[in-house]
Amino acid sequence: MRAALRGAYELELREAERLLADDDLRGAFGRLERAHVLGQRSTTAHVRAHWAMLRLAWRHRDVREVRGQVGRILGAALVTWLWVPDGNTGGANVSAFRPMEIPQDLRRLLDTDRAV
Repeated sequence: MRAALRGAYELELREAERLLADDDLRGAFGRLERAHVLGQRSTTAHVRAHWAMLRLAWRHRDVREVRGQVGRILGAALVTWLWVPDGNTGGANVSAFRPMEIPQDLRRLLDTDRAV
């Protein structure tokens, strides 16, 4: 992961923490979904995004999301190097295998990162 993409990924994680501190669960999870899209091709970043989602779900006692994130952490750790569904937002509310449309601002970052 190159510097520009890493910076955008880290920004999304920081923003999620800030929103979580303000008890904005929906906003925080949305930022974690964006971080997931940006980091899903890097095993470390992919696992970190799911770990952050797990922590958020645990804090808010969302049992369905906790269970979903445990499985996704294992999958991210073991399979990221092989295949990831582009654009998948990483939450338990979507299939872990479903490719999804990538927002334009994130698409530009990802395309630039792959072109360099």
